[in-house]
Amino acid sequence: MDQIKQFEEERKERVNSYDRDDEFKKLSLEWVKLSFKRKYEYNFQWLGRPIIQYPQDMWAMQEIIWEVKPDLIIDIGIAHGGSLIYYASLLEILGNGEVLGVDIDIRSHNRAEIEKHTMYKRIKMIEGSSISEEIVAKVKEFAKGKKRILVCLDSNHTHEHVYNELLLYSPLVTKGSYVVVYDTFVEDMPDDFFTDRPWHKGDNPKTAVHAFIKGNKDFVIDKSIENKILITSNPDGYLKRIK
Repeated sequence: MDQIKQFEEERKERVNSYDRDDEFKKLSLEWVKLSFKRKYEYNFQWLGRPIIQYPQDMWAMQEIIWEVKPDLIIDIGIAHGGSLIYYASLLEILGNGEVLGVDIDIRSHNRAEIEKHTMYKRIKMIEGSSISEEIVAKVKEFAKGKKRILVCLDSNHTHEHVYNELLLYSPLVTKGSYVVVYDTFVEDMPDDFFTDRPWHKGDNPKTAVHAFIKGNKDFVIDKSIENKILITSNPDGYLKRIK
């Protein structure tokens, strides 16, 4: 075995071992709970734009994008636009691809900052509900002719909304690529953790993922990503299309 392959095999075995390490996983989940209460994920930016994500999840996205090399990344949920800029910059390095952002409310000050950014050349945005017939039709039209498509769902986090998004957008995901469902960690938090949101334990992105996977054999939960980064907003949220 050459040295590169040996390194990769050792890494794979180490990552797999984390799934059996209950102490390590429990500690990671507790850190997520404490850090979310302190708004830790609000502290970061990418190339000047706020990106409200854990750095570990963004690192995972970098590895996925390098592996898939998508022609199109559909990013549902724009906020400040940091994720759009991040994905666009990775596609710029790859030398190909576009990012399509969708949000029910693209605030004017955020739109202005995104549109003047140097990475905007790879970005398009659509304003409207991600589950409305009109917006879905626009996204599908934009996706026509794209060979490799990656989808990220990070908007309304109720079970019903995410489940509908999965039904609507998963058919666009190409074999070997992913639909990434954000903030599935809600299911793993205490009952009273979210007091000012319509989502909570029993009604959240992870419950939607499990319902979707139960009825769809084209996708599997890629646990290797979660096992690798451990600190994540998206446990069970990295769904890979296998057929």
